[in-house]
Amino acid sequence: MTQATTERKENKMGVMPINRLLISMSLPMMISMLVQAMYNIVDSIFVSQINEYALRAVSLAFPIQTLMIAVAVGTAVGINAFLSKTLGQKEYEKANVIATNGIFIEIISAIVFALVGFFASRPFFMSQTDIREVQQYGVIYLTICCGAGAGIFVQTTFERILQSTGKTIYTMITQGVGAVVNLILDPILIFGYFGLPEMGVAGAAAATVTGQIVAAVLAVIFNLKYNKEIHLSFRGFKPNGHLIGQIYRVGAPSIVVQAIGSVMTYGMNLILASFGAAQTVFGIYFKLQSFVFMPVFGLNNGMVPIIAFNYGAGKRERVIHTIKSSVGFAVGIMLVGLLIMQVFPAQLIGFFNATEELLEIGVPALRTISLSFCFAGYCIVVGSVFQALGNGVYSMIVSVARQLCVLLPVAYLLSLSGNVHLIWWSFPIAELMSLGLSTFFLIRVNRKVIRHIGEPVKER
Repeated sequence: MTQATTERKENKMGVMPINRLLISMSLPMMISMLVQAMYNIVDSIFVSQINEYALRAVSLAFPIQTLMIAVAVGTAVGINAFLSKTLGQKEYEKANVIATNGIFIEIISAIVFALVGFFASRPFFMSQTDIREVQQYGVIYLTICCGAGAGIFVQTTFERILQSTGKTIYTMITQGVGAVVNLILDPILIFGYFGLPEMGVAGAAAATVTGQIVAAVLAVIFNLKYNKEIHLSFRGFKPNGHLIGQIYRVGAPSIVVQAIGSVMTYGMNLILASFGAAQTVFGIYFKLQSFVFMPVFGLNNGMVPIIAFNYGAGKRERVIHTIKSSVGFAVGIMLVGLLIMQVFPAQLIGFFNATEELLEIGVPALRTISLSFCFAGYCIVVGSVFQALGNGVYSMIVSVARQLCVLLPVAYLLSLSGNVHLIWWSFPIAELMSLGLSTFFLIRVNRKVIRHIGEPVKER
């Protein structure tokens, strides 16, 4: 007991130099998310070998997959931030109860999406395309991904519990192993190697959910074996409405922020439906951009518990230092991504068995959309700062304004010109708006919250 108490008092999130702490917590997740981005891309490359309709079907499934991940990750963000702040305040028993309630609501979410997969897949695809082959591929793929998607919910929850106590190295292992399993199984199940039947698109979906389940099992094992600061037990468990509400206070805005991306993707697919292969190009872009955005999300995952912990511990300077360092790292990553997409767009699209039409539409698309990377790194980090400090609603407002109030309307107006190349300019235009609104809210949070961290609480 004495040793555990000593370990708690010396939690590295409160004492380690910020840059070293941020790198030590973020780098494992950045690496694992890069691996995840790579398997997303490789997955689509394998599917593209079937035919373009199969690739388009997987691309059109993206909004529902994004929505599922939004609920899983958004809820886990709420769990992570609430847990880290509670641990910073040294309320260890409360932290245990928070963790068990978080696991409970993630399992309920998995059940809901299984029902979505079984009953909503066909009408979803019929709303986006009249091509029967695309519809058939899509229904098969999405039904499997949602119906057997419990792994992503369990994996995400237990990884965030590990992150909340600073044990990010284990999340790198879980995500990395899950991704490698997916990569190995993809060609085997899609093309029927080693005597197995050729499953096509169903094989791609089966490989995905199998990788998620393997990662989930590992995440549970690591928590039970190595995470001594959180003691998980469901003996006599009853849902705690107050704590669940606190989790969603931070998590719900995060869910909405990411779910809005799903709505935006669906809306863009409808706008692009009359421009030939533009839907496929849009899907390819989203696969490629994940290779740039995933490391920034990994950085965010390391940053959020650091800020939340030091916020709870009243250490203002450490909070400020973490924000500045995170912005610097994120902007650097995004500028590298911008350079690659400006210089090698044709080569990137060529990985997906590209036709002349795909290249003609895709090369200008990548060069135009990637201009938004100049501002995106800063905006992503600032949005996560809001969440870590309990002001997740600001992230939600920025995301709604960017994607629903600016990006989609501008894209629709530009589509009326009949020139598909103009539609891509809606992305940098929307990101400029996001830059201004994020900065406005950051100034507000600094004045109302950050400046007062560590000050005695005044009676009102």
